[in-house]
Amino acid sequence: MKEFKDLVALRRSMRKFTPDTLPADDVALILRAALMSPSSKGKRCPEYVLVDDKHVLEELSHCKTVGSDFLANASLAVVVCAQPEKSDVWIEDCSVACMQMMLQAEDLNIGSCWIQVRERKDAEGRSSEELVRQALHIPADRRILSIIALGYKGMERKPQDEGRLHWENVHTDQW
Repeated sequence: MKEFKDLVALRRSMRKFTPDTLPADDVALILRAALMSPSSKGKRCPEYVLVDDKHVLEELSHCKTVGSDFLANASLAVVVCAQPEKSDVWIEDCSVACMQMMLQAEDLNIGSCWIQVRERKDAEGRSSEELVRQALHIPADRRILSIIALGYKGMERKPQDEGRLHWENVHTDQW
């Protein structure tokens, strides 16, 4: 098990995956991390749709103009959505759950990448959210934040370069 500071440095967006299937136990741990994520007022509003069907992954890979094509080669996609009526901070709650999934994946040496869906469009100008909703039959009262692509790493990425951290963006007590 890696230390948290190492997970933070090692977790990088992975856009190339091997064709290997993820073990069910690892997928369960990744989902456990999402389900255990903090949420406003404990409402637990994020919901998840798992996709491992290669035809559906291919369809979803075209949901945006750029930044989703690699999804076709992922082992698994986790579509993260919520019912806004349940929580006014559904975007934040879903975002925290996404990050916990990606850190858990890194701890398991599984690559991940966030694909933004909310407020994005495909090459023909159609709503990415509506394309994903239709492909997966997600109810109309749910909003889709993102898709987390998961799979074994198909490329090497160096850890975050601490020399490139923007410490000037940190202010103490006042601006």
